[in-house]
Amino acid sequence: MKIKYLLAILAVTLIIGSIIGLGGVYASPGKEKKDSDMKIFAPGHMENDPIAMNAVRMFEEGRNTFRFDTFGDEAYWGDTLQLHKTIAGAANGGVGPGVSPATALAVGLKVDEDALPQPLKENLKKGKVNLSDPATTLALLKLNAVVGVMGSFNENGTINSIGITCAFCHSTVDDSFAPGIGHRLDGWANRDLNVGAIVSLAPNLQPVADRLHTDVATVKTVLNSWGPGRYDAELNMDGIAFRPDGKTAATLIPPAFGLAGVNLHTWTGWGSVTHWNAYVAVTQMRGKGTFYDPRLNDPIKFPLAVETGDWNIKNSPDLVTSKLAALQFYQLSIPAPKPPKGSFDEAAAAVGEMIFNGKAGCAVCHVQPLLTEPGWNMHNASELGIDDFQAKRSPDEMYRTTPLRGLWTHQKGGFFHDGRFANLTEVVNFLGAGLTQQEKNDLVEYLKSI
Repeated sequence: MKIKYLLAILAVTLIIGSIIGLGGVYASPGKEKKDSDMKIFAPGHMENDPIAMNAVRMFEEGRNTFRFDTFGDEAYWGDTLQLHKTIAGAANGGVGPGVSPATALAVGLKVDEDALPQPLKENLKKGKVNLSDPATTLALLKLNAVVGVMGSFNENGTINSIGITCAFCHSTVDDSFAPGIGHRLDGWANRDLNVGAIVSLAPNLQPVADRLHTDVATVKTVLNSWGPGRYDAELNMDGIAFRPDGKTAATLIPPAFGLAGVNLHTWTGWGSVTHWNAYVAVTQMRGKGTFYDPRLNDPIKFPLAVETGDWNIKNSPDLVTSKLAALQFYQLSIPAPKPPKGSFDEAAAAVGEMIFNGKAGCAVCHVQPLLTEPGWNMHNASELGIDDFQAKRSPDEMYRTTPLRGLWTHQKGGFFHDGRFANLTEVVNFLGAGLTQQEKNDLVEYLKSI
């Protein structure tokens, strides 16, 4: 059996077994373990089980799509916006000073340590790699080492286009090698990534300005208002760039882990995981595919979607639709990460869990173990005690009950959809009316533990 299948088997055994209930060594307590179940992923047995074989295939295909598939969006980011020219710089056939690795890391781009050859890693450790040279960035792109960014190169080594993947926003690294350089953490929201600042560097933003019926200077102002870890996925549909209070309309990038069993995706519950994948791939990444949502065919609420026909897109060839099933399968296989040892007070968290499930009433909506409602997990803004600005920008004008697994990873950038609460203490103070200060403290420790 090929090595890649053996590796995939290990991953799928740990992840898929719990998701699709295959039993065996991961069976629920009290269930009888059958030899046939325990061997379902073992070499020599899996080949005879079409479900297990399909699980491994979809896992591998989905991970590859998540990490490396641009869906043909180079036509937008490269050919139209010409962002690759800014990255290359004039010295490498592009324009301007170029984007060095130091600059790329500063705007939140990440480098996959596992894509780096050992000699390169040794030279990095010795300080023999020029991290101020855009040519080094191009070398990293040739290695597919820049998380979520794919470069296209001519035979002579010059870059001719660039595209982005799902991992651009929804992966980071563990900083195991150096800050911004490490092993991939798929599904994590990259709260360091300054998407607006990156896009604002594109040499040709006129198509964006034309779509928004404004000028390039205004586009840059909007993009630079987003800040790290934020993106506005509705801007090119409704043309709304700022909240009534003058703050950016961009929201925090949500995580893409711990979604198995969770109904609806994103802060305002636009649709299922696969709906949002299609929406982002086709209307935001500008990949070549099919996307249909008649709710956007509303000239009052989504005037730009109607004007451009983005509520009903059909590209040929379609480079997205055939990837959606495996992509969703992989995303649903990504577990929420466990908090680091020592990052919370275990005794206080145990008390906080009782408060969460009891006096505080949190579990009424954040139902264990999903920590969101099974079924229709949507609420009006009035139920949450917050404004309805962002909800009104969505088709159903409601907020989703956010699943809380892996909440500790969200601490950078703030909480709620727009980061209005800087930390968990502020969240608990807002929602914890009737709790004593000690109960609030214990509840915070529990939230850090899940």
